[in-house]
Amino acid sequence: CLVSSSTMWWARPFLPALVLLSELSVVRVQTAPCQTCRKLTESFIKGLERTANKNFGGGNTAWEEEKLAKYARSETRLLEIVEAACEKADFECNRLLEQIEDQVETWWFHRQQEAPDLFEWLCIEELRLCCPPGRFGPDCKECPSGAGGVCGGLGRCEGEGTRLGDGECVCDPGYSGSLCQSCADGYFRETSSNDSAGACAACYHSCKKCSGPQDYKCLDCKPGWILHDNKCVDIDECGTELARCPSNTYCHNTDGSYECRGCDQACVGCMGSGPARCKKCARGYRLKGAKCLDIDECSERAIACPGLNEACINEEGSFHCDCADGFIRRDSICGDMKTTTDCQNRLCIWMSPLASMLLK
Repeated sequence: CLVSSSTMWWARPFLPALVLLSELSVVRVQTAPCQTCRKLTESFIKGLERTANKNFGGGNTAWEEEKLAKYARSETRLLEIVEAACEKADFECNRLLEQIEDQVETWWFHRQQEAPDLFEWLCIEELRLCCPPGRFGPDCKECPSGAGGVCGGLGRCEGEGTRLGDGECVCDPGYSGSLCQSCADGYFRETSSNDSAGACAACYHSCKKCSGPQDYKCLDCKPGWILHDNKCVDIDECGTELARCPSNTYCHNTDGSYECRGCDQACVGCMGSGPARCKKCARGYRLKGAKCLDIDECSERAIACPGLNEACINEEGSFHCDCADGFIRRDSICGDMKTTTDCQNRLCIWMSPLASMLLK
């Protein structure tokens, strides 16, 4: 006898214990997203196309077709299609496939003729995960539409085709309004030769509203600009009280705005870039002429590094002490490199190189 359809094609090694899922399928599947269902049905249709010209093959084909169903509607073909419907790494697809066993079998064996569109029957009508084009939300309400179609043909309806979204129009760049029929800020309506509404084109970059693309056709300006003789002129925030920069930074004007840039390391507060624009010199620097320049502590201090066998190393704004050439630091003391390496007694490191040689 034949293995039942609900058992045979689901007996796959990577889908264990699916008997329990059939009772939960209707409830759990409602949380799966529309795009997963769409992807699954598209893959299923490709499987139909891939197996369109195949048959059982081998053995007594005439007997098989007589005793079993035709290959076109057989469990064998269904199993082949389902096996390749989801990539193994696609968790969402495989989870959805596990949950809709009964629905897929029902369509395959009983509903193909009357409902040839698997996506429409499964994802929209049965599982209620998706909506038809031009509809959105849990109840598949109509998206706002105008003369050009959904959102006037100049945008998209939020959530269209899914059971999600609020249906508001998300307009294409340059358009605004509930049906995307108005020009957005920074755009103007081009004139049409037949007096119909033209497309929205970009204004000059500093204009918020304009009557044309040229810089002298501004009607209003974007923030950071001021209108003068139908042109938008940049506001120099650095020369006004508009700029707000934190301490130890300076204001740098840009088109329509400004930047706060860090002062030179030689400065404590500054009016511009470089060591010549300091308000005050930082520690380790001294004003020479108009610039704050590094102080060479190693040459100015009589004993910058008082430790035995130490050398002074100058650096920007400071200095540090290191062992002189031929010496190595051990326990904060610089000792002769060879003596320190050869000495087995830890006290040797405290002795001068000459004393260490005398003890050998």
